[in-house]
Parts: sequence; structure tokens; C-alpha cells
Amino acid sequence: MESYRNILCAIDFSPSSEAAVDRAAVIARDTGAQLTLLHVVEYFPVDRSNEQIAPEDTDPEQYRMSRAHEGLADQARRLGEIEAVQEVVVSEHSAKHEIVRFAKERQMDLIVVASHGRHGISALLGSTATGVLHTASCDVLAVRAVI
Repeated sequence: MESYRNILCAIDFSPSSEAAVDRAAVIARDTGAQLTLLHVVEYFPVDRSNEQIAPEDTDPEQYRMSRAHEGLADQARRLGEIEAVQEVVVSEHSAKHEIVRFAKERQMDLIVVASHGRHGISALLGSTATGVLHTASCDVLAVRAVI
């Protein structure tokens, strides 16, 4: 196995992304690499009257950020002895764009993403994973959840 130093695991809090976190943690442990968990919050204008996004007395953007930080903290706790840096990025761009940008900016050696187990390359990996695979300048590992 190549000796990775910096591993980025991009997660969306789906069951598939839990499998990606688990695989990234094993690789980080085996190689001594630093593991970073990343969740991208895609910015979009929010109708402040929409109670589906956040409780009515809460700013929707702040609510989404808070939920993202909580989700990352939950994933980091699952890792036990493996420490992980937790990052939330808010972007007007797509998640795939931000994952690739973040990986390049932080000099990641490996990006770990979840696949969705459907048919065909885009369906198998999902559009985010496919976009990352085709544009990243480092290794990419797509992890399929065990069903």
C-alpha cells in the first residue's frame, strides 16, 4: 500500500459515507496518515419562512452549519483512537468542486468518497464521486457500503 500522509474523507452522513469513513480510518491507522473529515454545505438562498429547513427561531444557514458540525463530531467519535481533523465548508459551488479544491489546497494524497452501488459509472459512484474521480489530482478511493 502506498504510504499516504494526508487522507481526505468527504462525507454526506449517508450510510454509504459511514463505510467510507471506516475505510479511511483503517488506511490512516495503517499508514500513519492524518485523516481529515470534510462535509460540504452547498450554499443556496433560503426562504426564511420555510420551517422544513430549520426551527422557526433559528437562522437556516446557522442551523445547517450546526448540524454539519454535529455530524462530523459524531463520525469522529466513532473512530475511537484515530484522531481526525473535522472541516465544514460552505460553498456556492458543487460538493465535487469543493472536495477537489480542498484536497489540492491542503495537499491531500488520497480522497475517500462513498459510492452508491447502482449501475453504470455515474450511477455506481454517484455524481459527486464521479466528478471527484475525474478531476482530482491525487488518488481517489470510492467505497461501497456493505448492504
